[in-house]
Amino acid sequence: MDDKWDFRPLSDRRRPSIDCLVTMACKIAGVIGTGALYGAWVHPRLMRWGATDEEVFGLYPGADVVPDGRRGATMAVTINAPPAQVWPWLVQLGGDRAGWYSWDHLDNAGRPSARSVHQEWQDLAVGDYVKYKTRRRGPVNAWRVAALEPNRFLGLHGLSDLRGRSLDAEQPRPSAYTEGLWGFLLNGLPGGRTRLVIGGYEVVRPRWLYRLLSYVPVVWIMQARMLAVLKRNIERAAKHEPVKSIPGGGVGAPEHELAGS
Repeated sequence: MDDKWDFRPLSDRRRPSIDCLVTMACKIAGVIGTGALYGAWVHPRLMRWGATDEEVFGLYPGADVVPDGRRGATMAVTINAPPAQVWPWLVQLGGDRAGWYSWDHLDNAGRPSARSVHQEWQDLAVGDYVKYKTRRRGPVNAWRVAALEPNRFLGLHGLSDLRGRSLDAEQPRPSAYTEGLWGFLLNGLPGGRTRLVIGGYEVVRPRWLYRLLSYVPVVWIMQARMLAVLKRNIERAAKHEPVKSIPGGGVGAPEHELAGS
């Protein structure tokens, strides 16, 4: 048979193209199905990991810090230690300080996060900058301390363009930017325990980018790790750090001498 002539039935000659179309359709359906599953089941759970309805929908400090901001993801954990023993671990957050208690190779340029409370990192005030450590440029300003109530709330404010470059909050906002308040709220519980609730507010402009940039899964991976490491380290330290009583029944700082460098 001459190869230039194809005497197969037309239906047979079309089969490879049809098979390709079917394969492509199946792949597209799989992607759509995966996206639908993530949007309907996974994403809502990541947005409120470990948090109660009250913690997700109730009042949260710092709404005035981010104009027109909407509530972001809320994650929470119960720590078997009083707020006075949790607070020092939060105050020393930072790339040039104690780190982030998460996956250090990803968010702290490979430098291990602190495993104890350090006296030299306990001085923090509103207006100070908390730094992020990069492998190329070292520590850079990342968040400004916008709210600070000892043993109760720490609010970090971030404002940057879509390339991650910090913007001046005193200047008019550009057409494209991200802004957020990263908050750490401590609620005391009976039995000398603490509920640590991480939440806040966020803005993404233009608005249509919100679903793409708001709380991507990697944020959950890092923050879930942070909660687990904080809980482990604080509870371990609390076993050896008796809390001194204050007249009137209050709770003060641990009696131990804070660790040095």
